[in-house]
Amino acid sequence: MRYFHRTSVRLEDVLPEAERFFGSGLSASGRTLRSRTFSGPIGTIKVTARAEGGHYTLVTVETDQVGEAELDKRAKRFLSTVHQRVEPTHALRGAY
Repeated sequence: MRYFHRTSVRLEDVLPEAERFFGSGLSASGRTLRSRTFSGPIGTIKVTARAEGGHYTLVTVETDQVGEAELDKRAKRFLSTVHQRVEPTHALRGAY
């Protein structure tokens, strides 16, 4: 599955946030200038960040799972936490 979010969080801040978020439960298995890959028993997830439209950052999260797997729930939760950095009053909702 692939999820994405356009945010005003700085490009330089997204990937360290991904390392904090996914690093506790998954091991880092790949790293480039604009992406991080994490893997574990539940699957593999890749987080990519790129500049888009001037001062925006496009964050893409891809998993090797189908549908509503545990890893997909974590991916959506991560995008919600990125959104919450811009809008602290944003309530995290959903079953993820």
